[in-house]
Amino acid sequence: MLGAALLCSAMGPAAQLNAAAPDSVYIFTYCPTDNGGRAGLQMAWSQDGKKWNQFKGYSWVKSDYGEWGGQKQMHSPHIIMLDDGTFAATWQLNEKANQFAVTTTPDLIHWMPQDYPYAKRSTICLEPKASYKDGKYYVTFHDERGRYFSAHSNDFRTFTDDVLTSDVPEAVYETVVLDNQPVQGQIFTLPYNRFQELQKFYDDRMAKGAKNAESSADNPTRFSGIDHVNATVNIDLSKGKPITDKLIGIFFEDINYAADGGLYGELLQNRDFEYDQSERGHDKSWNNSKSWSAGDGATLAILTEDPIHPNNPHYGRLTSNSGKASLTNEGFDGISLKKGGKYDFSLFCRLAPGATAPATLNVELIGENGAVLDSKPITVDSKDWQQLSCVLTTKKACKDGQLRITAAESSALAVDVDMVSLFPQDTFKGRKNGLRKDLAQVLVDMNPRFMRFPGGCVAHGNGIDNIYDWKGSIGPLESRKPLFNLWGYHQTRGLGYYEYFLFCEDADMEPVPVVAAAVPCQNSSRGGHGQMDGLDMADLDAYIQDIYDLIEYANGDPATNEWAAKRAEAGHPEPFNLKYIGIGNEDMFSKIYEDRYLAIIDKVRQKYPEVTIIGTVGPFYEGSDYERGWELAKAHDIAMVDEHYYNPPAWYIYNQDFYDNYDRNASKVYLGEYAAHDRNRKNTIETALCAAMHIANLERNGDIVMMSSYAPLLAKNDHTQWRPDMIYFTNNDIDLSADYWAQHMCGNSAGDVYHNTSVSSDQDARQGLRERLAASTVTDSKTGKTYIKLVNLTGIPTTFNLDIPELKGTTKAKTISLSGEWDQTDVKPVTGSIKLSAKTAVNVAPYTFMVIEK
Repeated sequence: MLGAALLCSAMGPAAQLNAAAPDSVYIFTYCPTDNGGRAGLQMAWSQDGKKWNQFKGYSWVKSDYGEWGGQKQMHSPHIIMLDDGTFAATWQLNEKANQFAVTTTPDLIHWMPQDYPYAKRSTICLEPKASYKDGKYYVTFHDERGRYFSAHSNDFRTFTDDVLTSDVPEAVYETVVLDNQPVQGQIFTLPYNRFQELQKFYDDRMAKGAKNAESSADNPTRFSGIDHVNATVNIDLSKGKPITDKLIGIFFEDINYAADGGLYGELLQNRDFEYDQSERGHDKSWNNSKSWSAGDGATLAILTEDPIHPNNPHYGRLTSNSGKASLTNEGFDGISLKKGGKYDFSLFCRLAPGATAPATLNVELIGENGAVLDSKPITVDSKDWQQLSCVLTTKKACKDGQLRITAAESSALAVDVDMVSLFPQDTFKGRKNGLRKDLAQVLVDMNPRFMRFPGGCVAHGNGIDNIYDWKGSIGPLESRKPLFNLWGYHQTRGLGYYEYFLFCEDADMEPVPVVAAAVPCQNSSRGGHGQMDGLDMADLDAYIQDIYDLIEYANGDPATNEWAAKRAEAGHPEPFNLKYIGIGNEDMFSKIYEDRYLAIIDKVRQKYPEVTIIGTVGPFYEGSDYERGWELAKAHDIAMVDEHYYNPPAWYIYNQDFYDNYDRNASKVYLGEYAAHDRNRKNTIETALCAAMHIANLERNGDIVMMSSYAPLLAKNDHTQWRPDMIYFTNNDIDLSADYWAQHMCGNSAGDVYHNTSVSSDQDARQGLRERLAASTVTDSKTGKTYIKLVNLTGIPTTFNLDIPELKGTTKAKTISLSGEWDQTDVKPVTGSIKLSAKTAVNVAPYTFMVIEK
């Protein structure tokens, strides 16, 4: 931005009104105060400066600063317009931060990513004001004592340290009456042609918003008078374009108790005594003894002197003056035990100071009504840490069991215990320290081609010290470093990088680890007021070395690399053949982020050119971070970028062409997180069919969209932080949602060749009907099978008339259909068959996704 600055209200209101020309419009910018500043920047316009018209229902820019819920505030926004017609804006973030917000925009429509410079001398930044003078931007603010400070910048992103100043900014706010209420803001003039751009953009947003708000509930009215639809589907099998063979995958994040208490097979909760109240805020029961209870006159103390390992500093000391004692673990909502099941029990233990003789403990599995399902003795006979184990076999099934350790000694008891574990032997693929078999199997049944892990937000963590360090998740279990989970609970990391890689290998999935770009989640609540911060640049080389070490851990030679040797020590001397790595996760493109993100990508790519780097383009399908992310991806030739979006069902209906016009010479796309969110955040036929429709469009664009994964994947009932999810479960049951079945059908009908497929209908003139039909055709060149996908979201019986000229004769084809009422949640696919020929009429029921397999 060049040229002299013009303060938006520099002339005063009366002079501005008199100076207004017929070819200009007054613009009023403000931020409502009735919801804590979370509504963002609003605008109104006027031809005469008296009668104001609001751009209702739209925020032109919102603050990205701070954690979700309590932050994202904008106070006292101040905008300056430069003589080249561009704008710079600043605002106060809250009443605590020693930071202020800055951003720029060429047109009041497209805003650049925000930055939040720190004040070094002021403890708070109140009512910041921007100005421009002699080629420099200035931001002036005051503290709670009324002292004014100023900082300046050449680019309105990186600012100098603030200094005390005697230049007090003039008042720049005017009062305008909107909806009969006085509102403070700024008034300035805008050329009429630029106002028209604002108006057109606003009208388009409102129209798109109205479309995106459409629900299938209104289809009977929307399509009244139509009893049947005839659609024509033209399929060209004579040729096809190569597309990705990895389109359908899964994204695993430890959210909703997906790992501990979920996919990870461990049955005891808080086995390491490392739960901490800080992980759960005001929940005082969330502490080092969570899920444990001492009985029969015993006490349990949590100690830290001489632990098993520095990464596992807490342990329990069980003491009893009488020698009679019990220690019980309730598991995760109880312990589910199978009849005849074999369970590996282990613990680290030692005689505590003062113990005079070995202690004999009984390890018991307890069923309903206190019944002992099995019991085995172990003897603690050393004052040094020792690991003891036994195998327990249940006599009958139990849905709500417990593990109990008892003692009946003739003298006082004093025993230290840690890393107490109960593990089913019947895990997925029989792996030690493995995965819950039934949950792992339903994932594998989807036939996913890859798995992204260990999470999105989990990977970049809540604050710098919570960034997921992969090295803390490998090695002996007692040496792994547990982490606070930003979703509000505890990660033992028994399910760590080694187990992730093993699962990928066992399920024939490509591993796609994602690491933070040396910044935590921009919504962090730890380390300040939720600000986006970054690892000190002086520490960046060491952080990048950790990424090098991760690649070597996966691919390196144990004979020449220490991290590859650790992989071999764990039991896997062969490489895991890592081909992809994600850098960053839906981050905000602040200056802090960009500097670290680009440096990491550049160095990792130089050292490991054979590994495909997947960058990021922010958390949405549009907006400043999306635009900046794509700008950097193209400028720096990043091989692939990770897009995320969670949108209403109708967005998918009206954006079937979303990827059609993407630049085929630019970065490839990994759609890493997406889902259709209905008004009630439920998994329904409507949301599932929208996903199926979107996948049909991804297949058509399979030369640019390389991968996709629905999110989130897993959720334990009564422990959800996010809805909807693909798979819900308890300790005993699994609920496969409609979205799961849609992904399952697509994963098992994927191909690597796309055939041109077009759809039209006899009701195309009816607004919104054609958009609710979709079709795609792919062939798997390895098996020779061809799959035709048909989606009917109209709510009307539809005949899809397939026109396939290259198909000779008649052949029997298999059909798989997912169908129900639009808001139905309890559905499963059904199979059938049809006779397929060059011209075939396929009757597809309302709200149905059908796959035809030939």
